[in-house]
Amino acid sequence: MTTRTAETSPLVYARVAGVLILIILVVGPFSLIYVPSTLIVPGDATATADNIRASEWLFRLGIVSQSVVFLTEIVLTVLLYVLLRPVSRTLSLVAAFARLAMAVIQGINLLPYFVALLLLSGAGYLTAFEPDQLDALALLFLDAHQYGDYIWQVFFGLHLFVLGYLIFKSGYFPRILGVLVIVGSLGYLTDSFGNFLYPNYDEIFGWVVGVTAVIGELPFFLWLLIKGVNVQRYNERAQKPR
Repeated sequence: MTTRTAETSPLVYARVAGVLILIILVVGPFSLIYVPSTLIVPGDATATADNIRASEWLFRLGIVSQSVVFLTEIVLTVLLYVLLRPVSRTLSLVAAFARLAMAVIQGINLLPYFVALLLLSGAGYLTAFEPDQLDALALLFLDAHQYGDYIWQVFFGLHLFVLGYLIFKSGYFPRILGVLVIVGSLGYLTDSFGNFLYPNYDEIFGWVVGVTAVIGELPFFLWLLIKGVNVQRYNERAQKPR
């Protein structure tokens, strides 16, 4: 009986979700920020190619860390669905599918990285291209990967917006957390659509998403990890007809 209660307790789901978000917060910046900023020189294909050849292990480690992120996202999607399902099953599914779509795109978005590695591998069949052409093609695929990030951010922005609404309406999470999560969603949507429409302002949009992500996501993560969820109110809400 004790084991069953622990497995089905929303408090357990909340704490595990907090741990998973912690993993994403630790691993994600390494693959999404540190590795690209260390190896990729914007607009300089030769320098970028030389950096990747000299530190291929770091580039591959970035791929592995991104894989860890989207695999963790899949599990987190299910846990957040369970936690918010008592508020609205329909909207919880919308939030879950949006985050799952984000995770799938993150996985597919690793393909440009592998193509870049193949172009810089020095394989015999690549002699049909000049070295400068190979470097340029590699940078092209690396740039394409960046736009893949903007695509998954659209789905993540939708997820956070719906998630924030559900948190606000839940009654077992503080309402302010829902408001902050919605603010975070607007940051991701601004960064994504902003770069689609005005790519020359990517640094500004980067600051916007960085600030709003900290403001919007960090408080909810800390609440899950430290406080968890109000189990009594969760159970009361779960028993109400939706």
